[in-house]
Amino acid sequence: MEHSLLSAIWPQVILPIIRISISIAIGLFIANFIESLNWTNRLATFARPLIRMGRLSAVTGASFSMAFVSGVSANTMLAEAFDKGQMSKRELVLANLFNSLPRFFLHLPTTFFLTVPLIKAAALLYVGLTFTAAILQTILVVLSGRLLLPENQDTLLMPEKKERTGWKTAFVTSARRLKKRMGKVMIFMVPVYLLFFLFSRYGLFTRIEDFISAKAWFLSWLNPQSLGIVVLHVTTEFSAGLTAASVLLAQNSLTVKEVVLALLVGNILSTPIRAVRHQLPYYSGIFSPQLALELVGFSQVTRALCVVLVAVIYYYLT
Repeated sequence: MEHSLLSAIWPQVILPIIRISISIAIGLFIANFIESLNWTNRLATFARPLIRMGRLSAVTGASFSMAFVSGVSANTMLAEAFDKGQMSKRELVLANLFNSLPRFFLHLPTTFFLTVPLIKAAALLYVGLTFTAAILQTILVVLSGRLLLPENQDTLLMPEKKERTGWKTAFVTSARRLKKRMGKVMIFMVPVYLLFFLFSRYGLFTRIEDFISAKAWFLSWLNPQSLGIVVLHVTTEFSAGLTAASVLLAQNSLTVKEVVLALLVGNILSTPIRAVRHQLPYYSGIFSPQLALELVGFSQVTRALCVVLVAVIYYYLT
C-alpha cells in the first residue's frame, strides 16, 4: 500500500505540480510584462463598453481580454493588482466572475467538437444554453458592478501618461518580479495539491460523487433513463455521459429535450466537484488559500445559479 502510494506521487503529484508551476510562471511573466510596458489600458479597450457600464477598472478589462488567450495570465494579472492595492476585494470577485465568458470561449472548440459527433442537434442546444448562462453571468456582473462599485472607477479607463518603458527594461523587471512571486506560489500550492491528492487517493471525492448519485431524489422530474447520463457525468467524465446520451438518442429512448436537460443537470452537479479537485489547488498558487477558496466558491455558485435558471426556462418554454 505504501509502495503504491509512493509510486503514484511522481505521475499524480510531482509532474502535475511542475506543469502547473510552469503555466503559472508563464502567466506571471506575461502579466508583469504587460504591466511593465503600460499596456493595461490598451488591452482594456476591447471590453471598454462593459467595463464602463460595470464601473470596473482597466485591470479588469485587461484581464478579461487576456482570458480569451490564457486563464492563468488573466488570473495572475488580477492577483498582482489586488496585492498592490490597485483593486478592491469586491472588484476582484466580480472580475473573476467577469472572466467566465472568455473561459467559455477558451473551452468552446473542445466542447463543441466533442458533443456534435455524439449527440448532433442536441449539441447545438446544449452549447447554446451553456453559452446563454455565461452571457447571463456577464450581465449580472456588470449590473452588480454598477450597484456595488464606486462611480469614479470608470476614470481608470482613461489613457494614462506614463514614461515609455523599453522591452529590455520590461523583461528584466518582469523576471525580477517573477522570481519573488514564485516562492510564495510554491509555498501555498504544493501543500494544497498534496492534500487534495490524498483526498482523491483515499476516496473522498468518490464518496461525494456516490452520495450525489444515490441521493438524487431531487431529480425525480427527469426521465428515469436520463439519470444514467447524469450519474456518468458526475462519477466519471463528460465524454461518458455524452456516449450514454448518444446511445439513448439512437434508440429513441430519450428525446432531444430530455438529453439536453440531463446534460445540464450533470454539468451543474459535476463542475463544483471538479473545480474543488482541480481548480482550487491551481488558484491557491496564484491567490492566498483563503481567497482562492472564496473565488472558486463564488464562481461555482454563480455559474450553477445561471445554468439552473437557463435550464428552468428551457424546461418550461419547450
